[in-house]
Amino acid sequence: MDRQEQIEILLDHYENPRHRHALDPNDVAMPGGNPGCGDVITIYLTVDESGQKITDVSFEGEGCTISQAGASILLEMIHDEGWSVDDVVGLDYNVMMDILGTDVVKTRPKCATLALGTLKAAIKKFQRDRMKQEAGLLDDLEEVNQEYGIVTGEQATKPE
Repeated sequence: MDRQEQIEILLDHYENPRHRHALDPNDVAMPGGNPGCGDVITIYLTVDESGQKITDVSFEGEGCTISQAGASILLEMIHDEGWSVDDVVGLDYNVMMDILGTDVVKTRPKCATLALGTLKAAIKKFQRDRMKQEAGLLDDLEEVNQEYGIVTGEQATKPE
């Protein structure tokens, strides 16, 4: 594929993003960003009971053409090809740049890999939370915290 075709694909995904919506319910909602460019993204992930198969994934975000098109292209591949958690974890950042067109995105690697990095972080959080749950470390935590008047997460930063 030549450079112009790669640019056209990026523009199409930027102007007509695939899988761009909040996913509710989800197993993980993971924000990510690229402060240097001002890109922000939230990846919503749902995984099957086995913890291996991605059953749904979507994104919301604002930012440059490369970051937003990159998210759309990555998620379209995951949906169309039925990727597993291991497929995403094993995807190298350089391969993601090749998929988008290295010649086109080589000066913007952080933008090009923002969605992949954020999705990998979402998977890591899913796996960590699942291990804690299986070990009984998350059972009744919210109720106990509530009993003691402890507020955690985003609610802790909001005034009463």
